Amino acid sequence: MSAVSRTWDQLTLPGKFLAIVVPLLALLTIGLVLVVALFGGAIWDIVLANLPAVRFVVAVTALLLLSPPIAFVIIYMEMKIIALMNLRIGPDRVGPWGTLLSTVHGLKVLMKEDFTPNQADAVVFTWAPVVVFATAILSALVLPFAPGLFGQDLNLGLLYFFAVGGLTVVGLLMGGWSSFNKYSLIGGLRSAAQIVSYEIPLTLSVVGLIILAGTLSLNQIVQQQAGWFLNWFVVRQPLGFLIFLIAATAEANRTPFDLTEADSEIVAGFSTEYSGMRFGFFYFAEYIGVFIISGLTTVLYLGGWNAPFELPHIALTIDVGSFSGWLLAIVAIVPVLGTLILALPFFLFRSKTRWWVALIIGFVLFNVLAGGLVGLWAYISFDWVAGLFWFLGKTFALVFVFVWARGTLPRVRVDQLMSFAWKWLLPAALLNLFATAFAVVVAGV
Repeated sequence: MSAVSRTWDQLTLPGKFLAIVVPLLALLTIGLVLVVALFGGAIWDIVLANLPAVRFVVAVTALLLLSPPIAFVIIYMEMKIIALMNLRIGPDRVGPWGTLLSTVHGLKVLMKEDFTPNQADAVVFTWAPVVVFATAILSALVLPFAPGLFGQDLNLGLLYFFAVGGLTVVGLLMGGWSSFNKYSLIGGLRSAAQIVSYEIPLTLSVVGLIILAGTLSLNQIVQQQAGWFLNWFVVRQPLGFLIFLIAATAEANRTPFDLTEADSEIVAGFSTEYSGMRFGFFYFAEYIGVFIISGLTTVLYLGGWNAPFELPHIALTIDVGSFSGWLLAIVAIVPVLGTLILALPFFLFRSKTRWWVALIIGFVLFNVLAGGLVGLWAYISFDWVAGLFWFLGKTFALVFVFVWARGTLPRVRVDQLMSFAWKWLLPAALLNLFATAFAVVVAGV
């Protein structure tokens, strides 16, 4: 035992991690293989008999796994874009062009001490960030990312989204009240007032769209916007789109409506006493909420997965069986030849470039070119790939607008925030609703 303990003490932290994880993964793999071999048929029958429940579990798991990378991408976008707006360089040290800095921030949050104040309500204090994060994930279940790529297609999908998304205020109030801190309490009360106030014009702004679409299913709303961009609801509902975008900014607690965590007034608002991963839940939920709000705006007003113009249908099929004998040779030879061909100019025409550096450059360029060609083939061959491309492009364009607003607009006062919702957005939303109803009844549009 002494030799084992000495060996363990001499290991570095990554070495200890690998010494624990690798045997554990090996045991899990062996156990999984045995379970599949012994009970595979029965498990498959159970899965087929409960496909809706299995789809729900798979969708929730996929959203949970994808939410941290999405948050990291948006955090990096925010740091880099605001830096460029301020004529700074921004992240440029960790990873290529600083792309891994937000990932390092996430790991740093994991390593921080998770502290609970002495007089806080520990149970409510712990569950508040979970509620906020869970509402963001559950509201994304009804978002259609591409044809056939969605969690659940509910007939009342839009109503479900607003109902679940509105529960965010419960988590913010829980965190503000349970922290036993006056700044946290003020932030929680502000969040309740702000979200409840802007929920009304946010909901009313889409009623005109619902009148035109005749459905609450998000999939059917997207299908009605197929074709040219003139079919998008932003063309038929410009006032509703503007109201929805402003109210959604307030719902997501983004600048200039980030009064719930105004650092110049109330430290960090409802999250003042939070640290460690519980603070990380609040932090990630904000950026995931930005993505989800942008995605919902894309679905409702910008055509969802539809392209802005009609593309000619191209049938591109590859008969793998006809050249299956050559497939292995192509996979083995083409990357080598491509790397050499692309590396040759850097080696011949730049005398200072060493041969191994030229090979690395050629290998990277070949992978970029091959990835682009494979992506083009997938775009042409699969509708869901093309739909996902357009959906993500529009969604991240709206995310850029949110970041742009944070880098340019000042924070408003609390009285300005509330008066704008009740005196301007609410009457404008009602005007849009009545104008749409009048057009439908009288003009028959």
